[in-house]
Amino acid sequence: MPARKSKRLPDRTRQATPAVSAAVPAGRIAAHRLFMPQGYEPGYDYPLLVWLADDDGFDLGRAMTRTSLRNFVAVQPGRPEAGEDREDAVWRAIDAIRDRASIHPRRIFLIGRRSAGTEAFRIACRHPDAFGGVVSIGGGFPLAESAFARLREVRRLPMLMCCRAAAAGTAAERTDRTLRLFHAAGAMLAMRIYPGRRDLSRAVLADVNRWLMDEICGPKTALQSECAH
Repeated sequence: MPARKSKRLPDRTRQATPAVSAAVPAGRIAAHRLFMPQGYEPGYDYPLLVWLADDDGFDLGRAMTRTSLRNFVAVQPGRPEAGEDREDAVWRAIDAIRDRASIHPRRIFLIGRRSAGTEAFRIACRHPDAFGGVVSIGGGFPLAESAFARLREVRRLPMLMCCRAAAAGTAAERTDRTLRLFHAAGAMLAMRIYPGRRDLSRAVLADVNRWLMDEICGPKTALQSECAH
């Protein structure tokens, strides 16, 4: 692992308009998009959601409105710079948001949709100690790669896979292989299957919020409407 990245492993680190910044000049948060929760309190260490977008149509503000307006800081990494890959952009986005907001070092979650969800799995399994969990919405697990090379650490990494019923049905063999792999490895995977055609529906993202809060606060606390600061 490059030295810069290893440094960033945890330092052991209704309806108001959501606070979303557009891309801003370099020196602030570079080309990354930022979501700040309602009632942001600088003295509280917030969980961070790092959203990997699968296309230019992804709307961070809308996604976070449907997830939670209060629970999380969120960032959408900008496009990789020359000579970078998507993982490099993720580390730059995390560094940038940590300079701007109060972030809990053990509560950084990767989340992505479709191919970006597969990439979220890939990055999180390479650096399982850097993340509190990973969520893929409509993206399969990268079965043909050595994603479990760091098996001991990956076993402690909570993972959530959300998919539509139609997609799960057409990819039944892949779904079966994924579940068998996790069972054999003793790794943690929660799977949710939904009717309908929209990956980022209110129902899906409300479930994502509940799962995240279960991981952060514990199941009983997560039943409250919002986790108290």
